[in-house]
Amino acid sequence: MRPFLLNLALGCLLMPLAAVAGEIDQAQALKTLAQPGAVLIDVRSADEFATGALPGAQLIPHDQIGARIGAAVPDKNTPIVLYCRSGRRSSLAQDELQALGYRHVINAGGYDQFKLASGQDAQEPTCSDC
Repeated sequence: MRPFLLNLALGCLLMPLAAVAGEIDQAQALKTLAQPGAVLIDVRSADEFATGALPGAQLIPHDQIGARIGAAVPDKNTPIVLYCRSGRRSSLAQDELQALGYRHVINAGGYDQFKLASGQDAQEPTCSDC
């Protein structure tokens, strides 16, 4: 009975952590994007992307990142910067990419905040397959 209660208590303590975004590092994201060959990926939905995106961003919704990243970024040493609306989905995508072996993945956090930090204006997105 004790192991069951201990596991239940630990499970309850750890459950809220799963919903929290991973570390957001906008300064490192900006440095990473300055590197040659760095890739910027918007992991929001196609509808969100259609309302505006950062210049040069590719759309790969977070729930498709594992299936589509190989075609977009075949080299696992390529620097990748992810953003979404708030940083939660980009954190999930970051975890998945790291589990797939991608070594340089940065969570830039939310679109509006990162747009301000980067000093860039949104541009009309060009999405060929969304």
